[in-house]
Amino acid sequence: MDIYEEIVRLRREGRKGALATIITTQGSIPSYSSAKMLVRDDGSIVGTIGGGCVEAEVITGARKVMEQEKPDVLEFSLNKNPGYDTGLICGGTLEVFVEPILSDPILYLFGAGHVGLNTCRVAALAGFKVAIVDDRSSFANADRFPDAWAVHADDWDRVMASLAPPDGAYIVIATRGHREDLRVLRWAIGTNARYVGMIGSKRKIITLCKQLVTEGVPTSALEGLHAPVGLDIGATTPEEIAVAVVAELIAVRRRREAAVPMRYPRLVAEEKHAQPAV
Repeated sequence: MDIYEEIVRLRREGRKGALATIITTQGSIPSYSSAKMLVRDDGSIVGTIGGGCVEAEVITGARKVMEQEKPDVLEFSLNKNPGYDTGLICGGTLEVFVEPILSDPILYLFGAGHVGLNTCRVAALAGFKVAIVDDRSSFANADRFPDAWAVHADDWDRVMASLAPPDGAYIVIATRGHREDLRVLRWAIGTNARYVGMIGSKRKIITLCKQLVTEGVPTSALEGLHAPVGLDIGATTPEEIAVAVVAELIAVRRRREAAVPMRYPRLVAEEKHAQPAV
């Protein structure tokens, strides 16, 4: 199997991987300079950099590279640790460069109104593949959303049943009404998406989340909800809201946790604090 063809396939499917390449060698090693190995997100590999314990440690390092989405250089001295190549007579040193293989992040944007339109534009500029979802074909169509990767115009439940967001996906809920938001939020918290955010006032968010809890949804399932969605920059217009939303998506993507407080747990804490003592 060709490594580069497999990289293309992984990216097309929205999956992660890491490419390990031997970049420097000295002395005897169990492979050769420029040898490559692709580690998929499920731990399987294509190619080899020589086998043995070195390869096992590179696979472990590749998982970290995929998680952090940052490259790393791993150094091995076979002189100091003969156990790296059990059964092989090697005594050299090598460096392995491990780089992440990432697909463009997918944003599922529910709501094709003014906020959705501007959020799609900004998110596409920032490198997100945007899938627009709305039940109105007059709003959700390719002519109105030329920057979208995909456009779904159908009943909310039918569309959601057809979607399978990958682990690294992002979901933003900005439909035209509370009832639609609740339907999408109920589905979204059950996915493996990396980010779920919902537009709306604090009162609306608490009301909808309480409704889900009465339906039997554990509060722990709502603890990762980013709502109100977007960084708090005082945005008021659809264009400004789009900038705030995408800024938060970028902060999550780049792991700038300090910039992205999860607001729903904070709203619950504020509400409890505001209630008079019994």
